[in-house]
Amino acid sequence: MTRRAVIVGTGHYLPERVVENAEFEATLDTTDEWIRSRSGIERRHFAAEGETTSMMATKAAQNALADAGMTAEDIDAIVVATSTADLTFPSAATMVQAQLGMTRGFAFDVQAVCAGFVYALSNANALVASGQASKVLVIGAETFSRIMDWTDRSTCVLFGDGAGALVLEAQDSAGTSNDRGILATDLNSDGRYKDLLYVDGGVSTQNTGHLRMQGNQVFRHAVEKLASTAHTALERAGLGASDVDWIVPHQANIRIIQGTAKKMGLPMEKVVVTVQDHGNTSAASIPLALSVGKARGQIKQGDLVVTEAIGGGLAWGSVVLRW
Repeated sequence: MTRRAVIVGTGHYLPERVVENAEFEATLDTTDEWIRSRSGIERRHFAAEGETTSMMATKAAQNALADAGMTAEDIDAIVVATSTADLTFPSAATMVQAQLGMTRGFAFDVQAVCAGFVYALSNANALVASGQASKVLVIGAETFSRIMDWTDRSTCVLFGDGAGALVLEAQDSAGTSNDRGILATDLNSDGRYKDLLYVDGGVSTQNTGHLRMQGNQVFRHAVEKLASTAHTALERAGLGASDVDWIVPHQANIRIIQGTAKKMGLPMEKVVVTVQDHGNTSAASIPLALSVGKARGQIKQGDLVVTEAIGGGLAWGSVVLRW
């Protein structure tokens, strides 16, 4: 028998404030049409004053626990993917642990920017597979609106805030590609490309900083690397692109999503797309899309799902799972 990490609950949370593209026209040299045509984004959500990453993560976690029919005391571990934690320390994950009223187990953050949730899911899978945990909350949450340069029209219109969460549960399986749960993962990074996407500040520089991105260069790397990591993970699972029911990609840009699907030889009808409503929510985008895709009735039990993401670092990776 093989011990698999199976998704048994999903949930998400979006801040109340919705920002349509047209809102930027008053302060930037941009238009709704310009933003839509280059990114596919129509609107995004911004956190309210005083609303933090850990607060949003907790609400998404509560929704996922309710979906799984569990309480916080059932959970052994919490893994939060974020680049915008409330404080330098402690981790957002321990704050979520406290807000959930969870007094057992352990919690920690993973930081790989937009690839953060793939990294967090891979780490959570390892905890389950090794027997260190049986039930794990995996959360992606971001308040990227706090690190935007509102004079830079090429970046500030792309990002939004939100959170998504999954509950993983250990289940014994036959050890084949027909098993439910996480079947394979693939993680990569290359620090030579740091200057393509970064924040120009941090703790040791004593400056919070703003997000900076060379969009054209990121796009050039994204399609090739995302398709490659997805194929690698599928091969590790003993599967191919023709076996895939759904791609649930990082929701950064519709052109990247379309380009990756094309390179994988899959139609857009097999892609869960939420970028138009949420913008780029970084590490929150994949769990948000998984939760929304399930709620829409797109993703069903038994479906083979591929998630893939790329972010600052550069860091990229993918997870193949059966719902």
